Amino acid sequence: MKNWTEMSEFILLGLTKDHRLQQVLFTLFMLLYVACLLGNGAILGVTLAEPQLHTPMYFFLGNLSCLDICYSTVTVPTILSGFLRKLQSISFTGCLTQLHFFHFLGSSEGMLLGIMACDRYVAICNPLRYTLLMNKLTCLTLIGAMWAAGFSYALMHTVVTSQLCFCGSKLVPHLFCDIKPLLTLACSSTALNYILLNFVTGSFAFCLLFFTLLSYFYIISFLFLKVQSWQNRWKAFSTCASHLTVVAIFYIPVLSNYMLASSSGSSEKDLIISLLYTVLTPVLNPLIYCLRNQEVKSAIRKILSQNTLFKRI
Repeated sequence: MKNWTEMSEFILLGLTKDHRLQQVLFTLFMLLYVACLLGNGAILGVTLAEPQLHTPMYFFLGNLSCLDICYSTVTVPTILSGFLRKLQSISFTGCLTQLHFFHFLGSSEGMLLGIMACDRYVAICNPLRYTLLMNKLTCLTLIGAMWAAGFSYALMHTVVTSQLCFCGSKLVPHLFCDIKPLLTLACSSTALNYILLNFVTGSFAFCLLFFTLLSYFYIISFLFLKVQSWQNRWKAFSTCASHLTVVAIFYIPVLSNYMLASSSGSSEKDLIISLLYTVLTPVLNPLIYCLRNQEVKSAIRKILSQNTLFKRI
């Protein structure tokens, strides 16, 4: 019988051991995290407070901001803590919990981007039936299905990873607990894990991306073939451009990091890519939507002016 001992904790190696660089990175990441909380919190607050934004489009946008806040909170505090401590330890249970919520929220965001693409397709290509098709029950059902599917998907990876035997080194070559770096430490067979990671995760991500891009293909075709007014075209393009930008900055790093995962381990490239979709993307999303969306900017100005007037009184 092989002498395998149960792993009680892992040590996250982080990004660098240079103390001065750690201080600089801590300040930078803290500023980005605060910007994420403030930016997404502002959009979430505006969509809840402003009656004119109580539409399916902004209901989904509010959910995206909520997801970005949670998604960033799952990993960034761990990364910040790693910059302040010599050894960033995390329990086995805590590691699996972080892994679960990381993939739960990440997969949910991918599905939400697909739902938002479908919403734009109905709004632009079937405007007369929009309120009928995208009613309150439909929106709540779509969001409920998104959360349930994301949780089930993440649970699959969490359960399979928890069944592995870990021995020897407990040093995780990553910023937080993720599937690929953990698999490099496993003593038992990881064949099933890589099959799920390559085929299930790969198929899941590609199907969501294909559905999202297909929706925009139909939207763009409709705008060129059916819409004669350049003003209406530009308004629709402006909304779609914001969403497509968010889709690009979310899917490009995710696909490059998880497609064709192998047992070769976690490289520096994987670390940099992980930073893009865990730290940078949640910060960029509110900026993209605020800078290109006149209704959101108008609602923020209205709320700020009301608060200023209230303080004067």
